[in-house]
Amino acid sequence: MAQTAGTSLLMVEEPLDLVRLSLDERIYVKLRGDRELRGRLHAYDQHLNMILGDVEETTTVVNVEDGSQSQSINTVNRKVPMLFVRGDGVILVSPPSRSS
Repeated sequence: MAQTAGTSLLMVEEPLDLVRLSLDERIYVKLRGDRELRGRLHAYDQHLNMILGDVEETTTVVNVEDGSQSQSINTVNRKVPMLFVRGDGVILVSPPSRSS
């Protein structure tokens, strides 16, 4: 496939190309264990290990009371300046929305 100068940076031919286009942009990452991250993507590799900066982490915790069928759902938020995310826990990576 022939490419002209300047277009190779914006082409998406495989899944990791979409992640590459999100470098230095804010992204949304859904992780195992009901965790969600929003932060700036600084680096990544082929295993989806990522370095995120200015991270907002949201963890959903379900508390089931002993002896009853009632449960409560709580969310815990925290901010982290820099975070390493191991790729085997990643379920979804969403690039920032781009307007035309």
